[in-house]
Amino acid sequence: MGRFSDQVVIITGACGGFGSRTAERMAAEGASLVLSDMDQARLERMAAGLSAPVATLAGDVSDEALSRDLVALAVERFGRLDIAINNAGIAQSFVKLAQLTAEEARRIFDIDLLGVFFAMKHQLLAMERQYKADGKGGTIVNIASVAGLAGAPKLSVYAAAKHGVVGLTRSGAAEYASRGIRVNAVCPSFARTAMVDAFVQISGRGEAEALDELTRGVPMKRVAEVDEIVEAILFAADPKNSFMNGHALAVDGGITAL
Repeated sequence: MGRFSDQVVIITGACGGFGSRTAERMAAEGASLVLSDMDQARLERMAAGLSAPVATLAGDVSDEALSRDLVALAVERFGRLDIAINNAGIAQSFVKLAQLTAEEARRIFDIDLLGVFFAMKHQLLAMERQYKADGKGGTIVNIASVAGLAGAPKLSVYAAAKHGVVGLTRSGAAEYASRGIRVNAVCPSFARTAMVDAFVQISGRGEAEALDELTRGVPMKRVAEVDEIVEAILFAADPKNSFMNGHALAVDGGITAL
């Protein structure tokens, strides 16, 4: 019996570094999964390699209908929703605030902030209904960022969106705690994902030089490995971790210790 046996889990951004590894780990520990990402073909290929019952639905998290339909799919296919990992997100160009276009800023807010709002809205409604029916609510884990806990030079709008995710997390946790629902955020610094690869490409520098700039303020002087972040996600989602609520968990190599 794994720690996620009999748990029904939604994961958005399921083809990304954190999303795919979280899906693999949860599948191995007994979860039934509802996975979402933008690319249906890639999503289905990834799902086919998992040793768990899986349902998939491709779409853009900035469209509220996707969040509604994902919750409906979880309930229709597996009977309920126990855990939601709101992981989908995009990065911004690595530039100063005044150099960012309005179009890019709106897209970041639409996906990184409104996407989490839409997800939480429908997940909370479903979990509240469950609590009223059987006394069991659920758990939401939002993937924010260390940029949501402090200023982030050359990542201003991304940081603003992730600050918003932390605000949604804390507010939702306070509002729904009495309904058996926990809401927490995991706040990573840079990790070895496609997002970091994009930063390296955008910088126009070599990988070593770009990573050196990214990690200049990290006491551990390196980026995180994906599994180091996923461990924190699983910890926050674990049903046995039943009294942690409204927390923004920094997994940042010591940045917020400074």
